[in-house]
Amino acid sequence: MFQHFEMGPIRPPSEAGSLLIRVTRNCPWNRCTFCPVYKGEDFSLRDTDDIIADIDTMAGIAEDLRQLSRDQGSGGQMTPAVVRQLLFREGQGLQVATFLAHGGQGAFLQDADSLVVKPPQLERILRHLKLRFPSLERITTYARSRTLLSRSVEQLESLREAGLTRVHVGLESGNDDVLTFMKKGVTGAQQVEGCTRVMQAKLELSCYVMPGLGGQRWTQAHAKDTARVLSAIAPDFIRLRTLAILPGSPLDAAQQSGEFEALSDLEIVEEIRRFIEALEEIPTYLASDHVLNLLGDLEGQLPKEKQALLGMVDTFLGLDDETRELFIIGRRVGLVHRPIDLFDEGIRERLVHAREQARKMPGGVKGALGVRYDLL
Repeated sequence: MFQHFEMGPIRPPSEAGSLLIRVTRNCPWNRCTFCPVYKGEDFSLRDTDDIIADIDTMAGIAEDLRQLSRDQGSGGQMTPAVVRQLLFREGQGLQVATFLAHGGQGAFLQDADSLVVKPPQLERILRHLKLRFPSLERITTYARSRTLLSRSVEQLESLREAGLTRVHVGLESGNDDVLTFMKKGVTGAQQVEGCTRVMQAKLELSCYVMPGLGGQRWTQAHAKDTARVLSAIAPDFIRLRTLAILPGSPLDAAQQSGEFEALSDLEIVEEIRRFIEALEEIPTYLASDHVLNLLGDLEGQLPKEKQALLGMVDTFLGLDDETRELFIIGRRVGLVHRPIDLFDEGIRERLVHAREQARKMPGGVKGALGVRYDLL
């Protein structure tokens, strides 16, 4: 039976195989109109000794798992057979097993903004984590750009020396009107200043952009100003996270009242094209690595692959109405990843059948998918 340790609710998709270390609980800001994750929850800092104890617990679980693997003749490796056994055991061995199965190379500090922790305490946590898991090559965290303004380049450098390698920042937009409406608590200029400190400290920086966040009112400015801000920062990664309006969220209320008018799928892709086109010649990797993104294959190194990325967008925009509708349905239900997948006759037949069935349901295709579905 494995011991328990505390674990937060979310992590970036790119950290799916990482060890999850909960440093804080919830979000210190927690006012963003579009975000439903921590609403109604209080923010708190975890005691450093408790975090250290969790790391020790995880290290103990990792050794128990290696021994279980050796006992089964798997030489300490996390094989599928070993992992399957963990599904029927109590405790959190599966999370540690997932980390080991991915090579034991990455850890992510939860929850929404670990850099609010005072640098000396965070350095202690990082060093202990590296001590107990010497195989770690990457330790990452979320941080608000406003929080980064309260940390000097020297403090960030000290965190890097203690083991931190990458900071994930939810930039979302570079347009001040959008940032104000969405209650981000930061301006575009402050985003540039805070994120630039990360780059100056030689930490990797991953910035998240939210296509659709400007709605109908600010779609042009959202694309242009977000590209301008990111061009000034030149982060290592730009990651797309298409806006999703969840029922009951503050943004859902704004949409119901008419304060916010969402974009259609087609309009969001058009906005993404304007955004990519407006990016300056910066060395960054663009990734569309989230299930909410319609174009799952939109990934490449800028600036050299800029035209190729625009070509991927144009492939979707150039589809006829029927094919575009089938692709949207297929992407939303997980049957397709790229427009080229529709050339598979079997997949296309299944999508045509799914569309006809959806049209017979209350709310039609939109209701069947459970997402906002305005094709044109």
